Amino acid sequence: MCGIAGWISFERDLRVEQSTVDAMAETMNCRGPDDRGTWVVEHAALGHRRLAIIDLPGGHQPMSVDTPGGTVAMVYSGEVYNFGELREELYGRGHRFATESDTEVVLHGYLEWGEAVAERLNGMYAFAIWDSRTDALVMIRDRMGIKPFYYYETRDGVLFGSEPKAILANPIAESTVTMDGIRELFAFVKTPGHAVWEGMREVEPGTVVTVSRTGLRTHRYWTLQTRPHTDDRDTSVAHVRELLDDIVRRQLVADVPRCTLLSGGLDSSAMTGIAAEQLGEVGETVRTFAVDFVGQTEHFVADELRGTPDTPYVHDVARRSGTAHQDIVLDSDALADPAVRAKVIRARDIPMGLGDMDASLYLLFKAIRQHSTVALSGESADEVFGGYKQFFDPKAQQANTFPWLVQFAEHFGDESNIFTPEVTAGLNMDDYVQDSYDAAVAGIDRLDGESDFEWRMRKICYLHLTRFVRVLLDRKDRASMAVGLEVRVPFCDHRLVEYVYNTPWSLKTFDGKEKSLLRAATRDVLPQSVIDRVKSPYPSTQDPKYAVALQQHGKDLLSDPSHPVFGLVSADWLSRAVSVDTPQISQVSRRGLERTLDLALWMDMYSPTIKLS
Repeated sequence: MCGIAGWISFERDLRVEQSTVDAMAETMNCRGPDDRGTWVVEHAALGHRRLAIIDLPGGHQPMSVDTPGGTVAMVYSGEVYNFGELREELYGRGHRFATESDTEVVLHGYLEWGEAVAERLNGMYAFAIWDSRTDALVMIRDRMGIKPFYYYETRDGVLFGSEPKAILANPIAESTVTMDGIRELFAFVKTPGHAVWEGMREVEPGTVVTVSRTGLRTHRYWTLQTRPHTDDRDTSVAHVRELLDDIVRRQLVADVPRCTLLSGGLDSSAMTGIAAEQLGEVGETVRTFAVDFVGQTEHFVADELRGTPDTPYVHDVARRSGTAHQDIVLDSDALADPAVRAKVIRARDIPMGLGDMDASLYLLFKAIRQHSTVALSGESADEVFGGYKQFFDPKAQQANTFPWLVQFAEHFGDESNIFTPEVTAGLNMDDYVQDSYDAAVAGIDRLDGESDFEWRMRKICYLHLTRFVRVLLDRKDRASMAVGLEVRVPFCDHRLVEYVYNTPWSLKTFDGKEKSLLRAATRDVLPQSVIDRVKSPYPSTQDPKYAVALQQHGKDLLSDPSHPVFGLVSADWLSRAVSVDTPQISQVSRRGLERTLDLALWMDMYSPTIKLS
């Protein structure tokens, strides 16, 4: 796990730009606290920050190989879980290795198979290869988009980086956000390729982007495809378990301390139970960590989103699996701390506005990093197996829009009411979201004979796996890498995603509950309480002190009427939000306050040029 950056220029000599490339890589020192490196030739410069996970002494980057036709150099971020098998295959083809790292295996895989190496990789990765044999840069991203990857076309080449901040550190990149970028910030749809910053793009998941003197071309090596599912229930359940056993075993491989993130829900509990069994076979105990808030369990109030607190279920799993468990208990002062908010925004490069859920995730990862360097997460199981409420909401099922937006509107209202009337009129969010939805569903194939209801559910599953999950994966990556913690996501293994996506909805819910396949496949490693538990989303603090702190920070912001945030946010709206009696503050106002404070701090930190026309 690392941070990568680079600059390709076909018209200038980059050997005099060493300091700029160093500065680009240095923006990601949190992603790679263990090592740094830069590789520069006339038209290519690669920068790297390393978090050492595999082969601690031998994985220095950038890594290069001299061939008869020229040098091939690479910067790489992520983990390839099948690197052992690939290494053996490449060895049999005559390749020799100087390290034990997966980085070197990927580089030699490129030498053997070219861009097609991507099709052989199982893992999470984003890497860039400068091939002097062809004077071309090859950028490749994993299938599900677990690892971030951005690029910025220039007049004579390209800038690239794991995060936008690396690109923005180069003077030729402009830090501009247009109205389209503002729409993307508030739409919660994660348009493929969109990076919010004008002129910047994401390398899309499952895609190869090649930059040469003749321009830029893209090639999609993986997409989520519709295929018939012929296995019966018992066979499907058995295959899901077989895949999970293999996935977890692969993802437990590391040369540093590991742990699992445990919420007491089905996903993280199943993963923890399997990990505990596998580590137990070699005499090891799995470490587990969970987030909680001061007084939350004792004073929990059920609502439409969350019917139960996490902690009792967390402890049931820890006892059942015999884990070495620790609760990370946070208070409202920490969650509302502007310094924590700044850390989150700096990690994300944009103000996503998830408020205390962003802050608590960052603080959880920061606490875990004192004990472990690698953590396994249950992220994406809800998207894969069908766990969210919107999967079962008839209104969301029938809506010709992203189903999670139906749920958001019911629980949180319209966030765009925080804007000035001028901005609101220009946003036209309804058309933006509708265009994005239409483009998303256009790429889905329907099976012959598939019923109207199964077709509708296939579309909902596809949208979650290609749009919604990418928001959460990006959030997870940035919050974890901001503290140098590698978080792995077993449920994003493409083999599992492909298999479960093509199981019919009737099979995904065969026991009348959400995530039936996962529950049946892992029942033997779960306590009964978790088997019976209804899905509960990532927790949010219920402490009214948090809302009090938000209102005070809003009042502080109002004391500076010249702040540029008021070019977007209505000062009148903010005045009303901070004057409401805290016990009566709505979820809409609370989220609006979080959004406003995020936007203001982002503007202070990045000084973006906002173009609203």
